[in-house]
Formats: sequence, structure tokens, C-alpha cells
Amino acid sequence: MRSHLLNDTTAERYRRSVTEGIERVAAKLATTDRPFTGVTVDALAPRIERIDLDKPLHDTTAVLDELEDVYLRDAVYFHHPRYLAHLNCPVVIPAVLGEAVLSAVNSSLDTWDQSAGGTLIERKLVDWTNERIGFGPAADGVFTSGGSQSNLQALLLAREEAKPGRAGWEASASHAELRIFASEVSHFSVKKSAKLLGLSQDSVVSVPVGNDKRMQTVALARELERCKRDGLVPMAVVATAGTTDFGSIDPLPEIAELCEQFGAWMHVDAAYGCGLLASLKNRHRIDGIERADSVTVDYHKSFFQPVSSSAVLVRDAATLRHATYHAEYLNPRRMVQERIPNQVDKSLQTTRRFDALKLWMTLRVMGADGIGQLFDEVCELAEEGWQLLAADPRYDVVVEPSLSTLVFRYIPAAVTDPAEIDRANLYARKALFASGDAVVAGTKVGGRHFLKFTLLNPETTTDDISAVLDLIAGHAEQYLGESLDRAS
Repeated sequence: MRSHLLNDTTAERYRRSVTEGIERVAAKLATTDRPFTGVTVDALAPRIERIDLDKPLHDTTAVLDELEDVYLRDAVYFHHPRYLAHLNCPVVIPAVLGEAVLSAVNSSLDTWDQSAGGTLIERKLVDWTNERIGFGPAADGVFTSGGSQSNLQALLLAREEAKPGRAGWEASASHAELRIFASEVSHFSVKKSAKLLGLSQDSVVSVPVGNDKRMQTVALARELERCKRDGLVPMAVVATAGTTDFGSIDPLPEIAELCEQFGAWMHVDAAYGCGLLASLKNRHRIDGIERADSVTVDYHKSFFQPVSSSAVLVRDAATLRHATYHAEYLNPRRMVQERIPNQVDKSLQTTRRFDALKLWMTLRVMGADGIGQLFDEVCELAEEGWQLLAADPRYDVVVEPSLSTLVFRYIPAAVTDPAEIDRANLYARKALFASGDAVVAGTKVGGRHFLKFTLLNPETTTDDISAVLDLIAGHAEQYLGESLDRAS
């Protein structure tokens, strides 16, 4: 069994095995003609259930053959131009190369004596991102597993910073007195983080959005005033730069003014909109982000990186102390005086992958402008898609995109019952997924069911969008025709 360990004596076996796996995946990518096969749970589950994990095949080729049957054939392929559903991007080749390197070397980014150069590369990328945000030399941050973890850590720091001396609050607040303000279309991780941080159920105050799906700052000011009047503490305001449903960007400069006025921590959830940090055309859309206390970025959304690749950045490195614990066997306090850079001092995680290498490889091969150009292309595509939808009488589109998301609803001319229209849209999405011809997402707006395109693939064209809209309409019309037949 030692022959399977990766070391100096098995390097050639490693090369052959990985090459065989890469060739399988490359062949699959080259021949994939739709984003999904349409396989059902009932069809796929028995294939996996019948595999006896206590009876290994002892042969890489045989295992890859089996993997083709249980995974590769029926995987949902994000690189296909008609995958239009969630915030999943096609990945760039330099990042995939970085993934291969980091997996084989298997550095753990918690302490210097496990990562050395990896620690410095991650720190360099944190500094680079902070410069793009506009933070000063006191800024810092750390890579995380994703936007939810980044938001959790940012709100942990905000909770710990809600102490005497901030904007006139005279006493340290109990958890029950702390309030977080976020728009009604903010990410669910804000409420989840509040619960994990031991805050009360009503600690997250939902702030209304306008027709543009951006937080209404007049409403925010009103809620902050109420908070102060009731003797509560405005712990944090979460401004979203790229909401999951709409890609909308909250008015960051105005929110920053209110945070300063009321002494609230300003967190910007830019998990989606962080691609604008590299944009050649649209960087101005997130002006004001530099005034935040913390920022979430997901490189695995709009920097075209493989999952996982995220970070939480802070304007003041000293606030990261709230996530610091020292263990004698890992990062004893003396290492701080010895200036040994242990990233675990900043992180909620201990063992942590060298995910930063993927972004490093991408920047060194493509450059930031290359990433920004790709993200600008999908934003432009969304604008063209919005024009198509706005001109199509079959559809109602919710809002002009700020990034690359379109939310819309099929509206049949002959049907007036909103519930029946809901069912037609739900059916169309399900039927489209079952066909495998395209994958789209869904959400609710005003209690009604809508469909969603999340455009993160520069290879997607307006022809693809038009074709998928025709497919959706066809499935919806089929449902309505069958419904009419049933009624008669």
C-alpha cells in the first residue's frame, strides 16, 4: 500500500495517474454538448449505492471508468455556455494548474513551519486586494472557504468592536442589544452568522430596497435612529456589492456616511461584485468600498477561480486580534515577538488549503486586466440580455443589471391567474433542467416565482440567451396547454 503514497519513489506513478485523469477530464470537456444530461436522482443513486467501498478496484483506469459512470458523465458543467443558473463560473487554466500544484504539495496555511512561501504568497495577495479596494497600509486579511465564512468572521469582529467609546455608547452592550442592518435582499449568511454569534432572533434589521433592489439609505437612517432611540447598539451595517438574486449594489458612499454618524461597523459583502476590483470599465460602480471596515471577496465567483477561493479583508489589521487564539503546540505567543508569520492568528480555521496559489498563478499568467476584461464581458452580456428581455412581450424583467444577473418571468398573454403563471414558470425551469439543454435558476420576487440568469461565462452569447428564452417559453406553453386540457 505504500506504493500509493506520494513521495520521491512514487513520482512517476503520480505523473501517470494524474495524466490519465487529466486526459479523461479534457476529453469530457471537449465533447460536452450540453450543461447537464438530465439524469434523475432515482436513476443515479442506484449506481452509487451498488459500489462496495470495502472492495477496491486496485487499478486507476478501472476507477476512472467507474467515475465516468457515477460522476463525470452526469456532472453539471459550468463551462458550458448554456449553464446560466447560479454564481458558478468557468475556471481559468492557470488557476487549475495552481490547484494541481497545491493539492500535491498539500501545504497547510495555518503556521509558517507548514507553509513558508505559501504564507508570504497569501499575504502578498491580501495586500494586493487591499490596494485594489483602496485600504491603507494598516489593512490586512486572510483567505477563507467562501463568502459565508468571510461574512461570519467580519461580523465577529464587528461584534467585538461594539464596545465603550464607539460613537458615544457608554456601556458595553449585551448581545441582546446589538443590531445588524442589512437590506431585505442581502445574503442569508448575514442572519445565519448572527445566530452563530449568539445574537438574538431580531438582531438583524431588514432594510427595504427600492425598485432598483438597492438598500434605501433613507430607510437605513430611520432604522439607525430608532436603534439609538431605543437604547440599542448599531453593531454593523452590511452593504451588499452584488446581491445574489439581482446583482444589485447598495449605495456605498451614503452607507459609509451613516456608519460614521452612528458608529456602526461597515461591512461590504462583495462576494459577487469583487470582480469590479479588476474591471477596466466599471470599477466606479463600487466607489465607497474603501470606506468599509471589512470586505468579503469571492475570487471563485468573479475572478474565475476554482472553489474554494475567498477572503475577508479589514481596514485595520488590529481588529483581526478578535479571531486570535494561541496554542503552545501550534502558535505560542512568543512567536508574535519573534515576528513569525502564522496565518492561523487571523483565521477562524486551523488547517487551511493554499487556495491563494490559484489566484497567484492567474495573476502571474493573465494579469489583473485579463480577469477584469472577462468580468466586463459578462456584465456587458447581461446588459444585452436585459435589452432582449425588455423587448420580448413574453417576459417581464425585474431590473436592469448592475453586474451580470437577470431576473425575469414568463408571462403568457392568455393567462391572468398569477398562481397559474407561477406554476408555468416552475414547470419550465424543471423541464429545462430535466432536458439538460440549459440550466437556469429561480427565486421569488414579491411572493411570485421568477427565473434567473446568472451570467458568468464569457463564452455565452446573446444567441444562447435567445435560444434558452425560446426553450423556457416552449416548456411553459406545453404546461399551460396540458393544464387547459386537464381542465376541459
